Amino acid sequence: MLEQYNTIYEGGEGEIIEKKSRFIATVRLVKTEEEALSFIEEMRKKYWNATHNCYAYVIGERKETMRCSDDGEPSGTAGKPMLDVLLGEDLYNTAVVVTRYFGGTLLGTGGLVRAYSKAVQEGLACSRIITKHHGILLEIGTDYNGVGKLQYLFGQRGIPITDSRYTEDVKLQVLVPKSEENAVKKAVTEATSARASITDLKELYYASLEGEYLTFED
Repeated sequence: MLEQYNTIYEGGEGEIIEKKSRFIATVRLVKTEEEALSFIEEMRKKYWNATHNCYAYVIGERKETMRCSDDGEPSGTAGKPMLDVLLGEDLYNTAVVVTRYFGGTLLGTGGLVRAYSKAVQEGLACSRIITKHHGILLEIGTDYNGVGKLQYLFGQRGIPITDSRYTEDVKLQVLVPKSEENAVKKAVTEATSARASITDLKELYYASLEGEYLTFED
């Protein structure tokens, strides 16, 4: 599993105008090639009267599925530049369709490359992109004497406490990067003089968005 990767949390739509041609970029999260193809067909139906519906997508943990199409534009002027933007942003499981309505003025090869690239960048700017981290959800059990030490420890390491329950003792749930699991467990044990219990709840991916932590079981 990847330790972390960038992907789309919420797709968006951006638009630019170049010499009266409209370029509308629609970005979508896709996890399979079937989803990508379905999305492309959806955009073709939505913009059925457009001059072109060009696309690019990147799918898979190793980006093993990458496709792009110029959809009638001169070869290499649309799909490849669009794909290059996705790769340049190091995005995974992402598809984009750029719809063009011709405005009557030819842009030339360089102009098309710039327009399609700029449209994708605009579409991404209108989307919400997150970095997913491979982690593990741990539950730490401690007595009240150990709470302050653990809160300080997690604060120092930037480890979020996602849940806390205070009864006869204290249970804290924390999201820990998988690569730091052993080090964090050791630090918890040392901080509480081995009095804390540590339970592995589940492996997952998590991301921070606007101060909130989201979890994903992909």
